[in-house]
Formats: sequence, C-alpha cells, structure tokens
Amino acid sequence: MRKFQIVLFLLLLILSFDLSAQDAKPMIYRINVKENIGSNTWIYLQNGLHEATGKDAAAVLLHMNTYGGSVLEADSMRTAILNAPLPVYVFIDNNAASAGALISIACDSIFMRSSGSIGAATVVEGGSGERASDKHQSYMRGIMRATAESHGQIVTVNNGDTIKKWRRDPKIAEAMVDEKVVIPGFADSTQILTLTASQARELGYCDGIAESVHEVIVTHLGYSDYTLETYNPSFYDKIRGFLTNGIVQAFLIMFIIGGIYFELQSPGVGFPTAAAITAAILYFTPLYLTGYAQNWEVLLFVLGLIFIVFEIFVVPGFGITGILGILFVFSALVLALIGNIRFNFEGLPAMEMFRALMVVLGGTGMGLVLIIYLSGRIGKPGFLQFAALHADQEGYVSVSMEPVSLVGKTGVAATDLRPSGMVNVDGDFYDAISLKGFIDKGDEVVVRRYENFQLYVVGKGAKVIR
Repeated sequence: MRKFQIVLFLLLLILSFDLSAQDAKPMIYRINVKENIGSNTWIYLQNGLHEATGKDAAAVLLHMNTYGGSVLEADSMRTAILNAPLPVYVFIDNNAASAGALISIACDSIFMRSSGSIGAATVVEGGSGERASDKHQSYMRGIMRATAESHGQIVTVNNGDTIKKWRRDPKIAEAMVDEKVVIPGFADSTQILTLTASQARELGYCDGIAESVHEVIVTHLGYSDYTLETYNPSFYDKIRGFLTNGIVQAFLIMFIIGGIYFELQSPGVGFPTAAAITAAILYFTPLYLTGYAQNWEVLLFVLGLIFIVFEIFVVPGFGITGILGILFVFSALVLALIGNIRFNFEGLPAMEMFRALMVVLGGTGMGLVLIIYLSGRIGKPGFLQFAALHADQEGYVSVSMEPVSLVGKTGVAATDLRPSGMVNVDGDFYDAISLKGFIDKGDEVVVRRYENFQLYVVGKGAKVIR
C-alpha cells in the first residue's frame, strides 16, 4: 500500500509539472529605444538581450522612437541584433530616422504605427550638423546595404523560371543614405529617401501596421496570450552609459594628461594627482566592466606612466624611456576603446577604430590647451591665485638673476635635486637642475650654466656643516 502511495504521488507531481509547463505563457521582452542612439542605448540593448535570453523569452521587441544618433553605437547595436539567439522585432512608434533606420533594418520584422516614418540615414558631423564626407557616406551605404542583404532572398518559381527577389531591397536601404540612388515614385536624385508606414509596407520595409505594442504581439506575432516584460535600466547603467560617451571620455583624457603634467611640475601628492587618478579610474572602469578594456591594456597605461616618471626624475634629458612612456599611455587609451581580444583586430569595424583615435586625439588636444591656459593663470588673480608662492608667503620664491654673474659661483642645495630643486647662491634661492646625478640637500654645488630661467649645477660632494 505504501509503495502504491509513493508511485501515485510521483505521478501527480509529474502531471503537475506538465500542466504548469502547458499553462506557461510565452514571454515577450521589450527594450525601449526612445532616445538618441548612443552609449546609453547600446548598453540597454546589450543588457536587455542578455536578460531576455536568460529568461527564455519567446522574442524581443524593440519599442522605437528616435531621430538617430551615433553611427558607431548604431553599428554595434545592429551587429548584436543580427547575432542575437532570439528573434528580434521592432515597433516604430513614430520615428526611426538615421541610426534608428539602420537598427530597424537589422531586426527580423519591422512593424510601424500608421503615422510612423523610417529613413534619412545620411551621416552628418556631430558638432555642426553638416553633411559628412563622401568617405563616411560610402561607409554608411555599405552597412545599410549589408544589413538589408542579411535577411536573404525570396525565391519563387514561375513557369519553370527561378525568380530571386530580395526580402528587403538593398537599393532602398542605400537610398536612405545617398540622394543619388533613385527609387522611382518615391525619391528622385535630389532627395534622401524617407518612407511613411504605407510606403514602407509597399516596398517591403514594413511587415505590418499597428497602433500599439499589444496589437503587434497579438495580430502580427500571433501570441494571443502572453506576458510582457520591459527592460528597466538601473542607475548604474545610466552612469556607465554617460561615462562611455565619446565627449565625456575626451574630457577624462584631458584631465589625465593635465593632472600628470601639473603634478610633475610641482611634485607631491596633491590635487593634480587626485584629478588624474580619478579621471583614469572613470575612464577605464566602465570599459573594463563592458569587456572593452583588458587587464593588459590597463597595465600598459600604468607602465607608460612609470616610464614617464622615470624619464623625468631619474634619467635627465629626454630619451627612449620617455618616448616609450608616451607611446604606452597613448596606445592604452586607444586600445581600451576597441573591442579587441589579445591584440586581435580581425572583424573590427573601421569606424570603431576611427572613433577611438578621434576620442584620444581630441582629449589629448584639449589636455594641451588646458596646460597652456592654466600655466599662464597660476599665481594670477582668480581661482589659481594661490597655486604658486608670492613674495609675502612662506617658502622659496624666485628672484631676478644675472646669469653672467652666477655662472661659476658656489652655492648650497636648499632641497634635494632629483634632478630639479632649489639652490642657495649668495643668500638667494633659485630654481636649479642637476647636470649629473642626484644632489642631496646641504651639498655644495657649482653653477655651470643658465638657461630658461634655471640654473644648471653640479655637486662638489662635500656636505656643508651649519
């Protein structure tokens, strides 16, 4: 009897699991794309696709209303959609312009509100809004065409003849970028192609017209009973998206370069060091967490800094260690923005490499401008007034010097010279650089020459007794 009860219990348990599986509703996972295409939307899509896959969603639906944005992030989103393990659909709720058009064409099916539009994917300059160069237009035409072609052809047989027709005509995708591509009845040689919902339906760029997400899922996807989950970005996602914005990254590079320069000009852990370290952490951390920056790229950056410091404080002059240091720092900043694995760049979009170079070069240029500007402001009235000592402040101050009368004189090292510091000659303090090795505080020195408002000295080796 007991065995019979155990068997019956197991049968009921199996049956309950079977019934619950049958009662499970298919889940549609929605990702909102309702802002300019950029680092934020790219992160949202990545996380949303990952969560949808982990939750065994039946499909992913992009709810789109955007006027466009960055080509780089749009290309990354396009690639993620094409490689997604789940079917990805898009509902264009009014606008899918520019980068939004590229992302929409990558989806398995396109659905539009009756008042919606898609197209106008010409590349423009981010700052001025002017049309970009033919090189950029050619690149955009290429990825638009390739995206349309990725959905394959429809093959029909008519009276024994095989007819091949693109599911989405690549020429139409190109016409959204280049006005020279003519689509008779829709766009002549003076117009960039933008399609209404009915026009897109006619040309095969819209698989159905709907007025709501519910209508798309029920009428066009065929799920009469379903559950809908929406990806909600966290505060951390928004912060990470902000920090991976190209303009923000350029400013972080500016603070890194400016902080390093001003700290080397006035040794000692202070505000420049804190600014440079903070900027470096904010630059590399989000890239590391998203898989772009690798361990070796961060180590390359740190090694570059060590080489630069070694060149300045240990090896007088400018030689191989300084050149390597600058090269390592610059390379680390660029490579951290490129999704390479173990220095493998195969398959990486040219636009991604171009964007990385522009961000780093832009940040470097702004850093140089910052250095020039702040160097002229230190000690003058304003927020940098107290960044340098004045005559009425305690410490060493510069005095006017006569180079001819100082050369050949003997003085005392007022600070350690490693290799720069201060010396006391005839009771006055001067900026000085050691021509040979380190000089300890208190050592006698001999002035050998004067250049660039600095004395160049050598040590006599004898300690002065005070």
